[in-house]
Amino acid sequence: PPNGRVRLSVPNKTSEQTIRLAIVNKLAWIKKQQSDFAKQPRQSVREMANGECHYLWGQKYRLAIKEANGKFSVQAKGSNKLELAVSGSTTTDNKLKLLNRFYREQMQVSIAKMLPKWQKKLSVSPDSLGIKKMKTKWGSCNIQAKRIWLNLELAKKPIECMEFILVHELVHLHERHHNERFRSLMNKHMPNWKERRDLLNSLPLAYEDWSY
Repeated sequence: PPNGRVRLSVPNKTSEQTIRLAIVNKLAWIKKQQSDFAKQPRQSVREMANGECHYLWGQKYRLAIKEANGKFSVQAKGSNKLELAVSGSTTTDNKLKLLNRFYREQMQVSIAKMLPKWQKKLSVSPDSLGIKKMKTKWGSCNIQAKRIWLNLELAKKPIECMEFILVHELVHLHERHHNERFRSLMNKHMPNWKERRDLLNSLPLAYEDWSY
């Protein structure tokens, strides 16, 4: 994403003929994915202005800028207002940083509720689980270090999408590859994972230079 550029990872001793064959066999799939990326909607550049639309857990909120002389803050008010309390001199960039900190806190609270359930269900436990902005993935798992990262952009998506990514990365602690065993584990523990995946992939992408 966002342009569908192809990167191929192969073992060092793989022959050029085998590599070409692998690409040819996947060519139809590659073209479909590139087409899907081209059609996927993008968020517009954020100006952090009054009335601007932002999302939290898939719900649309309107930004309300409030003058604050003390501590700056972001709060969800009711079901449709995101109140940003800042000074009049706060730059757009700093407003965005404040909003991203709010998103991070929201994810941390949700992960703290989800993780114990899924650790028990899957009989796995990561040594660390963090949140960061990622350019090409919703999540990642370093199997050797047992370290999982989740993309900050997930705070904007329906919460079942973040739960799907969390489970996806935890299952990688059992199985490194997206093979039949991996899919079998996902089917067993989260039968509707494909629906969650499709929902996530249908939603608008990040407005920045692909910061998902």
